[in-house]
Amino acid sequence: MAVPAPPAAIDREECLQLLAGAAVGRVVFTALAMPAAQPVAFLVDGDEIVFRASGPIGAARKDVVAFEADNIDPNTLTGWSVLGVGEAYEVRDPARLARLTGLPLTVLETASPQSTVIAIRLRNLTGQRVHPAEPG
Repeated sequence: MAVPAPPAAIDREECLQLLAGAAVGRVVFTALAMPAAQPVAFLVDGDEIVFRASGPIGAARKDVVAFEADNIDPNTLTGWSVLGVGEAYEVRDPARLARLTGLPLTVLETASPQSTVIAIRLRNLTGQRVHPAEPG
């Protein structure tokens, strides 16, 4: 198996592009004073991550949360990982909700009526590419 090389940093714009191509990410939040993570289908809207949520993750709105997505091939040790941190909030603007649910992705159309649309303002966004070391 190849030995991984040091990761290479990814700038904010490329992080957003990589996130836009991912189908599932993980929201990390606090539930009952403990760290929790939940996978979510999402979309990128400008500088924000948007998804539907209910239960504990839906209660995380107005909290600072983390969002992570990656795509790493375990056989070649190549890929990327992106981590964003920001405040989660409930999207309530009717015009924005209509625009979001009109997008070709079905992420926001398949949740239960009890769910809410949550957005994360990505204040900090970092990423890294991983790749095997060159033989030496």
